[in-house]
Amino acid sequence: MSQSPWLAQYDPEVPAHLDYPQVDLYAHLSAAAAEAPSRTALNFMGASITYERLFQMAEAMAGALAARGVKTGDRVALLLPNCPQFVISYLAVMRLGATAMLLNPLNVERELIFKFNDSGSRALIALDLLSARVNNIRKEVDLDLVVYTGLQDFLPFPKNLLFPIKRALDKSMPKVEIPRDGITHRFKDLLKENARAPQAAIDPESMAALIYSGGTTGISKGIMLSHRALIANLSQACAWVHMNSGDSIVAVLPLFHGFGMSVCMNAPLAHGGTVTLLPRFEAGQVLKAIDKTGPSLFAGVPTMFIALKEHPEIDKCDLRSLRGIFVGAAPLPLAVMAEFEKRTGAKLIEGYGLTEAVTAISCNPLDGQQKPGTIGIPFPDVQWKIMDLDTGTQEMPQGQAGEIVLTCPDLMTGYLNQPELSAKTIRDGWLYTGDIGVMDPQGYITIVDRKKDLVIVSGFNVFPSEIDEVLHQHPAVAEAVAVGLPHPSKGEFIKAYVVLKRGQEATPQQIMDFCRQNLSAYMVPKEVEIRAELPKSMIGKVLRRSLREEEEAKWAEKKEPTG
Repeated sequence: MSQSPWLAQYDPEVPAHLDYPQVDLYAHLSAAAAEAPSRTALNFMGASITYERLFQMAEAMAGALAARGVKTGDRVALLLPNCPQFVISYLAVMRLGATAMLLNPLNVERELIFKFNDSGSRALIALDLLSARVNNIRKEVDLDLVVYTGLQDFLPFPKNLLFPIKRALDKSMPKVEIPRDGITHRFKDLLKENARAPQAAIDPESMAALIYSGGTTGISKGIMLSHRALIANLSQACAWVHMNSGDSIVAVLPLFHGFGMSVCMNAPLAHGGTVTLLPRFEAGQVLKAIDKTGPSLFAGVPTMFIALKEHPEIDKCDLRSLRGIFVGAAPLPLAVMAEFEKRTGAKLIEGYGLTEAVTAISCNPLDGQQKPGTIGIPFPDVQWKIMDLDTGTQEMPQGQAGEIVLTCPDLMTGYLNQPELSAKTIRDGWLYTGDIGVMDPQGYITIVDRKKDLVIVSGFNVFPSEIDEVLHQHPAVAEAVAVGLPHPSKGEFIKAYVVLKRGQEATPQQIMDFCRQNLSAYMVPKEVEIRAELPKSMIGKVLRRSLREEEEAKWAEKKEPTG
């Protein structure tokens, strides 16, 4: 079992235990506004918002929501990209003691209908460009309150005037269709009311956020996160990188995801830092934002770093302000890490987390021993161990693979409306992650793969991530992922999907030959498909399951796979 006994060996300033305030998240975050009201809290497309102004607007929005019936314990859906309105709405919901249901703006109608009905959310704050989709689901969903906002609402002059013109000329952008009824309102109009919300008695153990899993391992599940869990996680992340009021971060990870919410929003706001918001990931815009704003911190996922290192403008941008870069959501191929660090001079620290524990719960030390390819050691107050894959009852010796299980103050309270699955996932206070790892003598863990991604080839256990690592070492490969696919007569086989670097060429056979030189015979992909892009989640994680389902759909038509 591990509880970071090595912390003092690399950085005595990171304690093994932290003191967490027994308050709700809003009270915790608003303390920063009281200490430095004139400090910049948010940057957005050239506009700046101070802490004083941010919390004034949060109070006003909380008052407007309360006047329309939102109260403690209610669930309010946020269907927004990274923008000031997201932060204001999130804080307003926390202020009321309600629950923020964080939705992916890319969710299709079927997904939205399921999440609204499963959660019981009857209030929605959404981007106006999504109004047509919202109008369609209202036939299947009961909503008492809908609030719309546009990105132009917080753009500086003259961008705020030019944006509507650009939107009108861009035929690819959806039309804004806002109904005139008694429940639909404009965000900016509600702010002008300056209504005052009543004080709410908020239990730190109550649900603050509800985040639905991406469904990459099955049916989407509502993950219930308490105020206590959110405060614990942001406190751990801040302690790990010694975050303070002088720090700033570029937030391109979506705030509706646990990683973006905790590391890119909650953590810096709790310490008086500055958050530069980007609505979506575009490598050139990220590089320009870092060059212009000079942030000290950045957080991203492997696909982002692949795109950044390949961007033709990277050598023209100054990235030297960065002192810490969190990498999470998926294993970062060592070849990508080495090349990115060589090109930028920035230091990447790999970590690990899952929404069932808010987000990151371990990381490689920022100032101490780095072990590339590992997920580091546990955060303060996090304990983990490796258990056998069959029963989950036997702790595995060092060096042997098993399921990662952990316990910490960050744990979810369970899956909404799924008590049996909750009890199966959290046993005696230990979260069974479904991830397979190996622990070394210093307590560092290497992720081998997801338990559900394990492939049996000719009787051998094959972890697709090991094949991913080799594929990324090919000089022509920019992105790659290996997927285990079932075969009706052969059991299972491996297929690789590859995106080539700009200007590079390679055939499927050349890539298979490269794998044959670097992998055991049973691990070599039987097929390689070269693509222009790979399917990804909103946070940038490559979706193996989507590729698998795509192949299964083809086989259903052809009756027999070709592997």
